[in-house]
Amino acid sequence: MRMVDLIEKKRDGKELTTEEINFIIQGYTQGEIPDYQVSALAMSIFFKDMTERERADLTMAMVHSGDTIDLSAIEGVKVDKHSTGGVGDTTTLVLAPLVAALDIPVAKMSGRGLGHTGGTIDKLEAIAGFHVEISKDEFVDLVNRSKIAVIGQSGNLTPADKKLYALRDVTATVNSIPLIASSIMSKKIAAGSDAIVLDVKTGAGAFMKTVDDAKQLAHAMVSIGNNVGRKTMAVISDMSQPLGLAIGNSLEVKEAIDTLRGQGPKDLEELCMALGSQMVFLAGKADSLEDAEEKLQEVIRNGKALEKFKEFIANQGGDASVVDHPERLPQAQYLIEVPAKQDGVVAEIVADEIGTAAMLLGAGRATKESEIDLAVGLMLNKKVGDAVKVGDSLVTIHANREDVAQVLEKIYANIHIADHAEAPVLIYGTVTE
Repeated sequence: MRMVDLIEKKRDGKELTTEEINFIIQGYTQGEIPDYQVSALAMSIFFKDMTERERADLTMAMVHSGDTIDLSAIEGVKVDKHSTGGVGDTTTLVLAPLVAALDIPVAKMSGRGLGHTGGTIDKLEAIAGFHVEISKDEFVDLVNRSKIAVIGQSGNLTPADKKLYALRDVTATVNSIPLIASSIMSKKIAAGSDAIVLDVKTGAGAFMKTVDDAKQLAHAMVSIGNNVGRKTMAVISDMSQPLGLAIGNSLEVKEAIDTLRGQGPKDLEELCMALGSQMVFLAGKADSLEDAEEKLQEVIRNGKALEKFKEFIANQGGDASVVDHPERLPQAQYLIEVPAKQDGVVAEIVADEIGTAAMLLGAGRATKESEIDLAVGLMLNKKVGDAVKVGDSLVTIHANREDVAQVLEKIYANIHIADHAEAPVLIYGTVTE
């Protein structure tokens, strides 16, 4: 088998066999196939696409390029959730205890964030004492006992994907549906869950800028999951403006607590219900998505979801009293209001740029070496469609320095006020097969 023949085959729009795809991924991972040949293949895939079978084979070849996590010692159907990213996306912090409160195991492996705010682990570490450095045996025991635990990503998961992604990044082949879908799904499948729920974002703060592109990606990933034996569903959700009101690590933890009390922002609550319903349904704990949502609403009403969050925090060494006393979370030294300069209606909040404003305060990492300030961030006081008058606060800046001129400039440049605007649609659709 020669790599040049396989490049030519895909260049001409022909279908690669399972054996050929395995040959490519194995050879590339082991350094036997050079970057320039895989670059040519990636460009061929970019223009000629892949069949559903090819996409599933590519995904599984990347899964088997390194370690896989065996969660078979955990009882029940393990359901994982993946978001394609965004600004103010606090859904994991809400969904993990919410779903676990229905006796569904949530065995979550999370990383640290690079971008607007920290990842799930960074956010949880805003809680004093909380840690994810636990052994595999302890992780399994916690999930079996309490139905919820979070551990840091470790081991040699999907090394082929890491190599291929770095190559795509410098060869203008990132925006390829089969390559994006197989990249995301390989990591989720290697992490060992039985079922996967996907939150595919669209809009200014998302990787997929249009609804059509997001739908294509959602269908591709759901197809891969179901083709390789993982029950998979997806929600296509808006990220033209930040989700919820909080952007920043301790601020998002408090927002998650509010949401588990039934007092969170409406858009965050709506999205958590949509994603959570799919998780509950795939776990076999409900007869329909509507039945699943009613069960989730009930554990919020009766306080079980909030109690599960406390139990989860305590199990991993954290100070669970922050749930009842969120003022014990890291607090910023300065609160600075950003007043509206004109009357009207908020017409646009450019999600990724507002996320960058939070990162400028120290809420996220510009590089892997950057230190995160867990206390700082932004609280939105208005969302798209809200009426404002001159002097109304658009945003509250939580800062640990007085000079926030650059942050103010970024906020004013990316919150637009007009005579009329309507709130955007939050959920554009679901993909269930």
